[in-house]
Amino acid sequence: MDTDTLDLATCSAALAERGVAPAGRLRVVASTGSTSTDLRALAVGADPWPDGSVLVTDDQVGGRGRAGRTWTTPPGRALTFSVLLRPGVAVDRLGWAPLLGGLAVVQALSGLGLGPVLKWPNDVLLPAATPVPGWGAFRKVAGLLGDLVVEGEPAVVLGIGINVHQSLEELPVPSATSLALAGRPVARAVLLAAVLERLLDLTQRWRADGGATTGALAQAFAAACVTIGRPVQVRGPAGDVVDGVAVGLAEDGALLVESGGRTLAVHAGDVTLRAAENGSV
Repeated sequence: MDTDTLDLATCSAALAERGVAPAGRLRVVASTGSTSTDLRALAVGADPWPDGSVLVTDDQVGGRGRAGRTWTTPPGRALTFSVLLRPGVAVDRLGWAPLLGGLAVVQALSGLGLGPVLKWPNDVLLPAATPVPGWGAFRKVAGLLGDLVVEGEPAVVLGIGINVHQSLEELPVPSATSLALAGRPVARAVLLAAVLERLLDLTQRWRADGGATTGALAQAFAAACVTIGRPVQVRGPAGDVVDGVAVGLAEDGALLVESGGRTLAVHAGDVTLRAAENGSV
């Protein structure tokens, strides 16, 4: 399956077949710069889009990653979409939105017979036969980015990108992979429905718990996260470096790292799996 149709009709049909009804609006566009940038604009103003709204594109030409990085894929090869979440939880708990989004992707890909794992804060990885420095015997198949919207009711625009049909030559870095390379090609509309089904369930549970993240949701994330329990190096946005062992998550979703006899809460940064360097991850 080299490419597949991704339009409103196919997405609506896939959602209906899975019994998933988006809580808000659903829009599919042929091409755009960034679904998250567009959805942020739609989240505010005279007619703000409601909770659970989804914006999907067949071709994202100016995707954004962490730390201002750009992220692009060939047209028709990836599933790129953004979801507007208005969970009604405390602002200091909204950092969990991308973590739960990553868990939703892991659960959806697990349904394809794959063995995905999470790498804090926003990467979904698949097992690989050979290691790559900093990633171990894994390759990145999906990434997530949460944008806080503070105008009006606090909300998060959650951007999700999943490599679906890319060949090895179409991937930008050696640490990346795709579902096709993993032997599990799937129609992007079907994958969208699977991810949204899991995300809807997780966010409903999160909302019902009032944003609490110390129970079953936190345990599910920790069980899927290859970062926790491993020696890591974290390079912060300002260039500061922390070496230690990732021991868990704080209540706001920060990574807890034991380093030099202290436990530090890391809220942002690039994580290197140090144990992965010798192939033990």
